[in-house]
Amino acid sequence: MKPVHVLLLVLVAALWGFNFVVIKLGLDNFPPLLFSALRFFFAAVPLVFFIPRPDVPWRIIIGIGIMLGVVKFSFLFIGMDVGVPPGLASLLLQSQAFFTVLLAFLLFGAKPRPLQLAGMAVAFTGIALIASSIDGDFTVTGLSLVLAAAIAWACSNMLMKKAGNVQMLNLMVWVSLVPPIPLLVISALFEGWDRDLAAIANINLAGAGAVLFVAYVATIFGFAVWGAMISRYGVSTVAPFSLLVPVFGMSSAALLLGEAFGPLRILAAVLIVVGLVMNVFNPQWFGRKATTA
Repeated sequence: MKPVHVLLLVLVAALWGFNFVVIKLGLDNFPPLLFSALRFFFAAVPLVFFIPRPDVPWRIIIGIGIMLGVVKFSFLFIGMDVGVPPGLASLLLQSQAFFTVLLAFLLFGAKPRPLQLAGMAVAFTGIALIASSIDGDFTVTGLSLVLAAAIAWACSNMLMKKAGNVQMLNLMVWVSLVPPIPLLVISALFEGWDRDLAAIANINLAGAGAVLFVAYVATIFGFAVWGAMISRYGVSTVAPFSLLVPVFGMSSAALLLGEAFGPLRILAAVLIVVGLVMNVFNPQWFGRKATTA
């Protein structure tokens, strides 16, 4: 992997980590499903009028839109709303990397290396430690929903791989057309029109800023880079970089929201990062360097 691409993936991880703080701000101003609908509406509009639809079958676009936009973010936003603090949510969601590796093996025959399997075991140990630290601000329901969001994200990674070598910015803009209407319908049914209309009528600068950040920075820029790297290097190589997200997410939550992390949760974060290193490490790197020299 080229160094510039490594840096791009690290930047996306940093933005996605900080995004959990922004999501918390958004959830303070909007019901979860309405917030998600607004995210994707502004991710699609107005760019969809200027960016051509990618050469991807509609079933792939709709599939990614449903799995990523409707399922993943509904579970994530509701999970955070009912009992997962931003820093912990950023950590738990990264189990998608391992679900992605497993799905890549099942669907594409991309067999994980032994070191990858060991890294998965180390990181899942960290996630288990997080699960054992449930307290007053962390619920079983929230934990289950965030893990379900991670599985949905892994499924959307598979669909992005099926999309092939396309302009991912174009793909994400058109994918973002899919979630708003289903999310608005679900929000009206479960959150209520009155609550939705009141949130929109009383929107403030913080709420508007949260919507724009998650739409244009986290969604358009983040997933455009992420998808492009998946097309270039494959899901098993790119997905583990998402394990850097909780490092930035937990740091941002601690600095900006005062979220406290005890020794157990810090140990869990260390284990997950170690799992990342084990997943991305490739002994051939040294051989390539020696050959180049």
